[in-house]
Amino acid sequence: MTAALVDVLWFIEGKDDEQMDPADAVKVLEGVTHLVSTLPSDQRSELIGLTEAESDPARKEFLEGFPEGLGLLDDAG
Repeated sequence: MTAALVDVLWFIEGKDDEQMDPADAVKVLEGVTHLVSTLPSDQRSELIGLTEAESDPARKEFLEGFPEGLGLLDDAG
């Protein structure tokens, strides 16, 4: 599930305003943030750990902001 969630967020991140309505993107990201806030600590840790394993430089840069952007560090850090 973790990798699929990251793939969805990476997909949204890669779209410009003509490809995806910004308001829709915000709604999806808010929903994901809520979902992540309900995850058990082991699944939160798995999300944080994805950054270290990523080999694509652009995706790795995106993932480096992922834990803080979704509020994972406040409770899991």
